[in-house]
Amino acid sequence: MFVGTHYHKKDDKNRVSVPKPFRSDLEHGAVITRGLDGCLFIFTADSWSILADKLSTLPLTSKVARDFLRLLTHSATPVEMDKLGRTRIPENLAKLAEIKSDVVFAGSLTRVEIWSKSRYHDYFENLENQEGEIESAFQELGI
Repeated sequence: MFVGTHYHKKDDKNRVSVPKPFRSDLEHGAVITRGLDGCLFIFTADSWSILADKLSTLPLTSKVARDFLRLLTHSATPVEMDKLGRTRIPENLAKLAEIKSDVVFAGSLTRVEIWSKSRYHDYFENLENQEGEIESAFQELGI
């Protein structure tokens, strides 16, 4: 289970140090891909396999299903960490998430989200402004 928020910097070679609490779960195989809401997702190999199984059951005749599958899979890349726990963020994904230097790793239970620091803080500032709506949504979900 991934939880917590960690701040890091990307180096000149597009490498970033994966936070130590996340490394042990990711070093046995992981996939980085386009996320939602402006971030990237990293899934463990097992979580990616579960998601892939679910995606493969989506109806081929549904454009929404095909589009979602394409968004997640076309940019998916295996994560490779060096012995210092660094990984390279693919250039296309770094551009997509607007990651230039400051990087936020955020644990989201079954995945790690990678954000540009500025986009992360903007996103959460907006969430805080919607606190009442979010509370109502939690109630509707039975949480």
